[in-house]
Amino acid sequence: MSKWAGTRHADEQAEDLRRWAGPQDILMLSSTTCVFCKRASAWLNEHRVPHRECFIERDASCLAEYQARGARGTPTFVVRGHTILGFDRERIRALLRPPA
Repeated sequence: MSKWAGTRHADEQAEDLRRWAGPQDILMLSSTTCVFCKRASAWLNEHRVPHRECFIERDASCLAEYQARGARGTPTFVVRGHTILGFDRERIRALLRPPA
């Protein structure tokens, strides 16, 4: 895949996520020391995808959510009740896609 094709695909993903995600649909459970969390958060912010983010070291309810889901690392996403380990844009997109 060319760099241009990869960029176009990422833009299409972002467009779908922006269109389909409500303010409560995506929760990102993060760690303050996680480089992957920083990258995922930057991508979501850059593409203006509505989401919430909390940090397991700073927020007791965030840590409780993380533990209750049996999460094994960060970022962990909760998308409409489904747990996703890592920033899997396609999986998030699939969970947000409206019914046909």
